[in-house]
Amino acid sequence: MVGDSWTHKVARFCILPLVNTPVTPNHLTTLRLITGVVACSLFAIGTAEWNLYGGLMWLLSGFLDRADGELARVGGKTTPWGHQYDYFSDVFVTALFFIGIGIGLRNTTFWNVDLGLWTIVMGICATAGVIAAEILAEKIDQAQKDTGEKAYAGFSGFDFDDILFLFAPVVWLNLHPPFLIGASVGAPAFALLTWYRFKKL
Repeated sequence: MVGDSWTHKVARFCILPLVNTPVTPNHLTTLRLITGVVACSLFAIGTAEWNLYGGLMWLLSGFLDRADGELARVGGKTTPWGHQYDYFSDVFVTALFFIGIGIGLRNTTFWNVDLGLWTIVMGICATAGVIAAEILAEKIDQAQKDTGEKAYAGFSGFDFDDILFLFAPVVWLNLHPPFLIGASVGAPAFALLTWYRFKKL
C-alpha cells in the first residue's frame, strides 16, 4: 500500500526521475543506513557544531527512508529481501540514535546533577526498548496485513514514525538530555505496551 502521509507524498514526487533508471530501492536504503550511522556518530561527539551537522544528516537519512519505499512501490521493485533490508536498517538507525546522544552527553550536568557516564546506560536502555518495540510492532503489522491496519496509526496526514524527524530539532535545541532520560524509561515501557497489544491479537 502506497503511503499517504505528507512525507511519503514528497518522497514519491522526488523519486519519480529515478523510476526507470538503474537506481534501486536497495541503493537508497544503503544510503539511508550510511547517513543514519554518520548522523549518530556526529551526535556522539557531543559538541553544538557536530550536533548541527548530525541533525542535518539525520533529516536526510529520514527522507531516504521514505524515498526507498516509494521507489519500490512506484517503480514496481518491491522484494521480500528489500523489505527486510529496509526494516532492519530502520530499526538499527533509530536505536543507534539513543546510543549516539548517550555518548555525546557523557559527563553532562542536568538540573545541577552530573550525569557522568549514566547517559550511556540510559542510551542503552532506550535502544533496547526501541528494538523490542519495533520488532513487536512489525509482528502486529504482519498479523493485520489483511486488514491494512498498523500497530500505531498516524493522524492528520502524518505517520506515527514521522516523529523521528523531530529528533534533529530536539538535539539542536539542546533538549536531548531530558529527552534521553525520558526515553530510557519510556522506550522500554512502550515496548511493554506493544507486547501487550501483540498478545491481545
